[in-house]
Amino acid sequence: MNKHLIPLLQKLLARDTTSRESNLALIQDIHDYLTEWGISAELFHSADGRKANLYATLGPAGGGGVMLSGHTDVVPVDGQQWSVPPFDMTYRDGRYYGRGAADMKGFIACVLASVPAFLAQPLRMPLHFAFSYDEEVGCLGVRSLVEHLRASKEKPALCIVGEPTEMRPVYGHKGKIAMRCEVHGHACHSAYAPQGVNAIEYAARLIGKLGEVRETLTQKTDARFDPPFSTLQVGTIHGGSALNIVPQECQFDFEIRYLPGVEATAAIADIQGYAQQNLVPAMQSVSPASAIRFTPLSHYPGLLTDAQSEFAGWLAQWCGSADFSTVAFGTEGGLFDEAGIATLICGPGSMEQGHKPDEFVAEEQLQKCMAMLENLRQWMSA
Repeated sequence: MNKHLIPLLQKLLARDTTSRESNLALIQDIHDYLTEWGISAELFHSADGRKANLYATLGPAGGGGVMLSGHTDVVPVDGQQWSVPPFDMTYRDGRYYGRGAADMKGFIACVLASVPAFLAQPLRMPLHFAFSYDEEVGCLGVRSLVEHLRASKEKPALCIVGEPTEMRPVYGHKGKIAMRCEVHGHACHSAYAPQGVNAIEYAARLIGKLGEVRETLTQKTDARFDPPFSTLQVGTIHGGSALNIVPQECQFDFEIRYLPGVEATAAIADIQGYAQQNLVPAMQSVSPASAIRFTPLSHYPGLLTDAQSEFAGWLAQWCGSADFSTVAFGTEGGLFDEAGIATLICGPGSMEQGHKPDEFVAEEQLQKCMAMLENLRQWMSA
């Protein structure tokens, strides 16, 4: 095992980088480590200054090369029953436990541990590191870095996103749009219900429309994905205050996870059009102040890279597997791909452990990742 790997993993796991918290301490750890090896890094801070993306390059100057990408934030541990400290590293039976061990600090630790090897021999092309924030809440933080790369003359040509895939290469995933709908009605005593505008009832009618849109989305299929069609679901709903009051407010959140190539924005427009044309006029005929408002929560594109491409063939050699597949979860890969950087996904651990109590990455998975990075190093040094 690489002598740098486990100390790096331990330091990364000890930082609580839940998306609601700052990631600056962890970013500073990475920055300091890279500085020790003579590598400069650029930071892209959030608007409030509490978080940052980190971008670094080693090897020759110029465009092209390979980018290794990972997000630094993790999901909460609230309400989960852990048998080990979530923000500390525990080793047991060939597994390293801690929040983010699989998703995806194990990959970041492997990348950093490989730095001395990449520096030991001249590279024929640049190697880039991209570590982001707020991926878990909709791939929000990486966008400032993506825009920088999109405009850069030294933009990477290829990207490996190290999400946990058990070191199997992945070429695709669905995109996602998350929306909030707020229905504002008119309250009154329930004994005079016709004088009010029942926000819950109108929300229910709108949710019925979502069901119709969902059925339309299932008509286009792609057997490479599971499930093989786009999905739409309502995740939360809140409304009303008492049974004898016609509810004035109702709010629900919904998401569409759509196949690459599906125009999910058209589905959103259909839903919004139904609300404005069919529901709002009836609501405002009783109370002119009634309204239905939609607010985007997050949106990231899908990814569908050609599994027969030259890049895919190289990744198959580097990770020792040509068993390409898609995954159900989303990544930042679609954003990089939209910016003109060919992107594939491959990393240690399994999403079966991600987001769960006692999250872990197996020692064997870390070794496979280090082997992939060594194969990449040899290819970049040839």
